Amino acid sequence: MSTFLEIKNLTKSFDGEVVLDSVDIELNDNELLVVLGPTGAGKTTFLRTLTGLESPDSGQIILAGEDITNWPPAQRDFSLVFQNFSLYPNWTVYDNMSFPLKAPGRNMAKSEIDEKVRWAAELLDISRLLDRKATQLSGGEMQRVAIGRCIVRTPRVFLMDEPLTNLDAKLRESLRVELVALQRKLGTPMIYVTHDQAEALSMGDRIVVLSEGKVLQTGLPTEVYQNPVNTIVARQLGHPQINLLDADYKEGAWITASGDKIANASENQSESGVLGIRPEDIAVDGGEHEGTITVVEDMGPHLILLVDWLGYHIHITCGKEGSIHKPQDKIFPKINDNKILYFPERS
Repeated sequence: MSTFLEIKNLTKSFDGEVVLDSVDIELNDNELLVVLGPTGAGKTTFLRTLTGLESPDSGQIILAGEDITNWPPAQRDFSLVFQNFSLYPNWTVYDNMSFPLKAPGRNMAKSEIDEKVRWAAELLDISRLLDRKATQLSGGEMQRVAIGRCIVRTPRVFLMDEPLTNLDAKLRESLRVELVALQRKLGTPMIYVTHDQAEALSMGDRIVVLSEGKVLQTGLPTEVYQNPVNTIVARQLGHPQINLLDADYKEGAWITASGDKIANASENQSESGVLGIRPEDIAVDGGEHEGTITVVEDMGPHLILLVDWLGYHIHITCGKEGSIHKPQDKIFPKINDNKILYFPERS
């Protein structure tokens, strides 16, 4: 797989505040790359800079081997789908989708425009809506139209700015599956930015974790989930969030400030720091020290327990087999020693 789009050392500031800080990202041919980060991470500014709506302070944007950093937006041939649907409310679906094809300089025949619009509508299962006004559409239908308006242009790169955020949970889940299938079918590279870790894990060929304008880690979803480079990345992925426990090292074991043993330490973990333990890597029973369940969340196929244990508040994910867990029940949590992530910084 070869690199199609290369972002090198991209920097952008507003009023002296750095929003993008030496961002390096590569997008491969036919790849769906997810940029994951919280609000304020610089995700939207990153996309706007890619499209040419913002000019970078420094850095390069290289598309198929050609430096396009200073090209005008129209010349870059990127298509951007926004978080809000941005449809013309009194126009029909057909008019909204055909609008980018009627831009000055395209000189497309009416028959060619019609063919492209109907092809995209068929792909997105909205052919029946072509004569309907945008104000008569549901949220999911409006987002399909916005995506349709994006793909009719057959751009070189798709850019998606949290396009599913304003939809309800069930619709988000179904549409993200459809978006992945659509990207695979078209074979067009896509950069998809989101704050939703479920979207990142389920959609991305690779994930870029962005925080305060900096790229913290890039890798396959499983790599970033299982081997985060620091606690900031570790918190970004996983539901419920990873347990982060301050611990001291002593004679091959991790202990609390009061001297209670938490788990065994491995050979490459020999200094005090922060332990990262995913909720699914803690057993409900088998440990040495008692904990008290304070909250039980029924997630359908499994339970999430919030437990007071050795001065920590930890989350444990467990199945429903056996006894039913209730608040105030006593349990003996046991950490899987082989799954501990070690971070040298203290929280």
